[in-house]
Amino acid sequence: MLGVGAIVGTGILTLIGVGADRAGPAVLLSFAIAGAVCACAALAYTELATMMPAGGSAYSYSYAVLGEAIAWVVGWSLILEYSLVVSTVAVGWSGYASPLLTAIGFPASLTLGPELGGLINLPAVFIIGVVTGLLLLGTGESARVNAVLVFVKIATLSLFLFYALPHFDAANLDPFMPYGFGASAGDDGVQRGVMAAAAIIFFAFYGFDAISTAAEETKRPERDLVIGILGSLIVCTLIYLFIAAAAMGAVPFTVLADSPEPLALILRSIGREGVAQVVAAAAVIALPTVILAFLYGQSRIFLAIARDGFLPKGLARISARGTPTRITLTTAVLVAILAGLLPIGEIAALANAGTLIAFVAVGTCLLVLRRRAPDLPRPFRVPAATLVGFGAIGGCLYLFFSLPVQTLLWCFAWNLLGVVIYALYGNRKSILDKGENASA
Repeated sequence: MLGVGAIVGTGILTLIGVGADRAGPAVLLSFAIAGAVCACAALAYTELATMMPAGGSAYSYSYAVLGEAIAWVVGWSLILEYSLVVSTVAVGWSGYASPLLTAIGFPASLTLGPELGGLINLPAVFIIGVVTGLLLLGTGESARVNAVLVFVKIATLSLFLFYALPHFDAANLDPFMPYGFGASAGDDGVQRGVMAAAAIIFFAFYGFDAISTAAEETKRPERDLVIGILGSLIVCTLIYLFIAAAAMGAVPFTVLADSPEPLALILRSIGREGVAQVVAAAAVIALPTVILAFLYGQSRIFLAIARDGFLPKGLARISARGTPTRITLTTAVLVAILAGLLPIGEIAALANAGTLIAFVAVGTCLLVLRRRAPDLPRPFRVPAATLVGFGAIGGCLYLFFSLPVQTLLWCFAWNLLGVVIYALYGNRKSILDKGENASA
């Protein structure tokens, strides 16, 4: 449920509109390509997670296989990814909730960040606070709430399919690929094409890696992680393809291009205003599952980095409920600042850049371990490991360089800052540098 909660959310509820703007009806291909690249990464994740069931995801695997410096870069990229995902989804949730609040007299200036002329986005900060409270109660309680919200989300998407599919018109899929296959900038400076859309839509798929950050808390990782990672990705990919096909066929793609609420817009376009309101309300209820999954994963990555000495050891202290309280609160404060004050907009694409770097590292770890230690016990053994490993590396690199140039520059600046921090602090404080046993 954690993986489904993380994957099915912002991507299908909002990014399908962005994808339609970038690729037209060929966004169906974009979903399929992004899903295929993620499948290679998921297979690599599964083998590594069952061999090394340590919280920290790609960071821990890189630490054990590729060394401390590469692990720091990967961990720094994951911090970027998870922070921006949590902040972006919180702002998206606020976009649905704010009209309800302002209707009862809540000040509009407190529902918008400074970039939109407001003071602070308090609803976004509020929902991060609520989810943080759930996590502090312990993973058992938060998992139960997550399961209920995942059910709400799946029921909502099923409702959309029920009403949208009867309006499917193949004429809406013509022309199928109006902007071509490769990513190229148009007259407005926006990159379009199937691969440009895939590079953005990739955001919608990578929630499965949140499961591997919870590996330490699974009872039977050799079974649970295989089911959780691969199962959630397969289920969610099928859901995405069905929803995308129904959406593209119900109305011309120009109707929903760049809409912040594309599914509700489609339902209103076909005369289902009441159902559209239900879908919008369900988004307010269900989007916190994405925040829950990624805030949980973020705290576990911070925990792993602190254990390895890159952050103060006191941050890694576990509460009586089995939750890293200090790390969770620190993470919540950071992402709440981003959601409440800082401009998100196009910079949210940085989340994809950080994720793609981590996925390249995971594919590399798979190949290196197969060559370096072919006889190590592997509870799950990836079939055709060489093909899968190079598929993850090559696919992620292609998507990475399909991102907007501005995003790549910001990614470079973020990682340059990370290298400086590592050189000045992490390199001297790490437990590997002190000769102690690495936690990964």
